[in-house]
Amino acid sequence: MASVPSLAATVHQRVTDALSAALPEAASADPLLRRSDRADFQANGMLALAKKLKGNPRELASKVVEHIPVAATSADPDPVIADIEVSGPGFLNITIADSAITATLAARAADDRLGVPFAPDAGTTVIDYAQPNVAKEMHVGHLRSAVIGDAVVRILEFSGEKVVRRHHIGDWGTQFGMLIQYLIEHPHELDHKDTATSGEEAMSNLNRLYKAARALFDADAEFKERSRRRVVDLQAGDEETIALWRKFVDESKLYFYSVFDKLDMEIRDPDVVGESGYNDMLAETCRLLEESGVAVRSEGALCVFFDDVKGPDGKPVPLIVQKSDGGFGYAATDLSAIRDRVQHLQADNLLYVVDARQSLHFKMVFETARRIGWLNDRTHAVQLAFGTVLGKDGKPFKTREGETVRLVDLLDEAIDRAAAVVREKSEKLGLTEGEIAERGAQVGIGAVKYADLSTSASRDYKFDLDQMVSLHGDTSVYLQYAYARIQSILRRAAEGQKPAAHPELPLSPAERAMGLHLDQFAETVREVAKGYEPHKLASYLYQLASLFTTFYDQCPVLTAEGGPSQVENRLFLCELTARTLHQGMDLLGIRTPERL
Repeated sequence: MASVPSLAATVHQRVTDALSAALPEAASADPLLRRSDRADFQANGMLALAKKLKGNPRELASKVVEHIPVAATSADPDPVIADIEVSGPGFLNITIADSAITATLAARAADDRLGVPFAPDAGTTVIDYAQPNVAKEMHVGHLRSAVIGDAVVRILEFSGEKVVRRHHIGDWGTQFGMLIQYLIEHPHELDHKDTATSGEEAMSNLNRLYKAARALFDADAEFKERSRRRVVDLQAGDEETIALWRKFVDESKLYFYSVFDKLDMEIRDPDVVGESGYNDMLAETCRLLEESGVAVRSEGALCVFFDDVKGPDGKPVPLIVQKSDGGFGYAATDLSAIRDRVQHLQADNLLYVVDARQSLHFKMVFETARRIGWLNDRTHAVQLAFGTVLGKDGKPFKTREGETVRLVDLLDEAIDRAAAVVREKSEKLGLTEGEIAERGAQVGIGAVKYADLSTSASRDYKFDLDQMVSLHGDTSVYLQYAYARIQSILRRAAEGQKPAAHPELPLSPAERAMGLHLDQFAETVREVAKGYEPHKLASYLYQLASLFTTFYDQCPVLTAEGGPSQVENRLFLCELTARTLHQGMDLLGIRTPERL
């Protein structure tokens, strides 16, 4: 089905056409249409136009109004605009016809995508997100990259973009020499079972081994030297060393996937391409940079310099691609990844969901890639930088002992808190313990995700579980409850009471407000996809749930005073609201239980 033009787009076109007819010299002027509390829409473009044409804005506005068909003067049996008036210094206050609101919503309801256009030629985006480290536990710092990245993937794919996921896990480096050497000398540590039976067991195995290896590394100089030689073997591709390294990676993946599963996220094995995946490209990347003159040797290291990047001493801070001892830094890996993503994956856009504290690094990496031509006018790279998760005290989230909070512990507590809230409400619904547990997980994980996604990615936010699982305020539970309430209404509808649009019926203020907001869904999704801003979708959904609450309080549905037709029309508004909430929440990666 073709996309459904919004009422805003239709009105914008009507005013633009009227501008061209009334004032040919202003054919390209923007009417500056926006939602208004004085009417449904307000066009403010007359003021700037009058200044340009040296005319009176009210007089110009009046001329434009003469060319806009409205219900009272139009022969159109289905007018879009019910009324339009010139206000103040030349604003146009525009009121939409009730029939147009309902008819437009009916067109959206007839489309499985609720009128959101699908653009399969939008291009290819490679998105780098959810980047845990092998042999290390995931902590609260890993939360935002995973949650924000997953939501952006869903939104882009729904919009028609071809999305390639990349999970750039930390699976290479000097610590693996220590771990592998210890495992060689203590082969029983991971061999007591062929594999761990759960993610928690896998992490327990790795934690125990890491602590033992670290203790020996710090206490035994000879073991430290053997570990350093083992790093060389790893980088050289020694068969035994690589086999043991893979054992660490596989054990870690089992753990990663268990955490992502708890987060209700799909992480596919082919999408996990860690630092090691670009190892064979590093030397060539350095050669290309040096031969092109983009990178130069400085005190033995291969560096890229920038005039606008200086340290505290005022001297330029370079991007070190290769160290003076021949080792490769993060920059070499990240630049090799760009080469692979542009040349092999044919990416049009590279999106990195990475902590804001790495912004300087990525600024230099992207500029280096532009200088050599891997990024250009056709292929762009963007860092979707995110802020820090804070505790209630406004400081970085830590345990009482001052340690970083384990992500699994945080998620389990959210689920437990949510299950308690569900249990309080379960008596009326007659939920079983299994259903309470299932809904507790959906509500708890949804609460964590929504708290993150309802905040602009660049901002820090406070992790407050009491607020997150509240039925009141801007929380996912409030949205989930609104959805479940609608499902309850639809279930209670008597036989013969079916959702059906009736454009001939007048709408109450609460119906109009909700209807006009429902009509903005497609435009909201498009804006969110364009700017990688899931918080705007969260805000839209919260406003929709709030408008439904007002509608529910003011407009009886099953006992509507206007008879069967009004019952059907209100059921239609309820059903479309539920579908929009469900689709929007799904794009954020949040479940919507049918009963809550």
